[in-house]
Amino acid sequence: MKYIIALTLSILVFHSTVVAQESSDSTEYYKTYPDKLVLRTYMSRKYTGLGLKVGDEDYWYRPNSTLNMGVGATYDGLTLNLAYGFGFLNPDKKRGESKYLDLQAHAYPKNWVIDFFGQFYNGYYLQRGSTIGSSNESRLFPDMKLRVLGASVQYLFNGDKFSYRAAFLQNEWQKKSAGSFMAGMEIYGGQVRNGAGILHAQSVAQNFNQIKYFEVGPNFGYAYSWIIKKHFFITLSAASSLSLGRTYLSFEDGTENNNWSIRPNYLLRGFTGYNSDRWSLNVNYVYNQVNLSPVSGYKINLGTGNYRLNLIYRISPGPGLRKKLGLIDKLKGKLGAK
Repeated sequence: MKYIIALTLSILVFHSTVVAQESSDSTEYYKTYPDKLVLRTYMSRKYTGLGLKVGDEDYWYRPNSTLNMGVGATYDGLTLNLAYGFGFLNPDKKRGESKYLDLQAHAYPKNWVIDFFGQFYNGYYLQRGSTIGSSNESRLFPDMKLRVLGASVQYLFNGDKFSYRAAFLQNEWQKKSAGSFMAGMEIYGGQVRNGAGILHAQSVAQNFNQIKYFEVGPNFGYAYSWIIKKHFFITLSAASSLSLGRTYLSFEDGTENNNWSIRPNYLLRGFTGYNSDRWSLNVNYVYNQVNLSPVSGYKINLGTGNYRLNLIYRISPGPGLRKKLGLIDKLKGKLGAK
């Protein structure tokens, strides 16, 4: 249970998103709640995995990230969430120790979709793929380090009818089915390294101990919300890119190899649940896959996921609380004036 303590102490998440100020609190397709305080309790798990394909063999490495329980609030577009990976939610499953800081921001200003990824993981286990020996230790890579920095910015062409915030932040309520095309740009960079080799030395003829990469390119996609009997919703979104990138591999014998190519990346979102004026219950999942340029016969991808279960309740702040929350309105007013 010692590793549980090390894990949970690192899980403190601050997430804020600022959305554009609305000229009206409702449209024919969705309703906004600029004066309501949106309270939430939720459970979530984040991860960033490493996928490798060598010939016919597939490998998938996962960190031993925690299942977290948290609380949060949204007011006038500003969101604060705090979560903690309690020990009773994360029993020891012999997956080793992982320490990490996972920063994911998914912001949805009107007519825009903004995603930021900052992953800093230490310690992985091999969830799928060949191993040497049958012991659990042969599947652990305690010194493997993964770093990812990236961002995606897209323009939402039909923001007057389609609301991402209704599905993700719950400070809006989508009342009619609607969808939207989107297009923009993305950029990613980072590295993976393990001094003892990323693969077991006996499993490949030439093992490598570091991956470095950089990618940039345009992306495009489509999102749609199905509204069932006004309150139930299913929102699906898919975006793909054609990113130009370069990948470096550093091998254990001191040699390096690299390759340029154009590769498709994927950013998928799914939301479903119940929404009303007062409360909402929903499940959402965001998955981002970055496919690196193949090098020396190795195909490599990085998969970042974030899934959550939310219970939401909206309230009208009393006079005292509203006065304190008024500081947010003043701050937004000053930013808007600039």
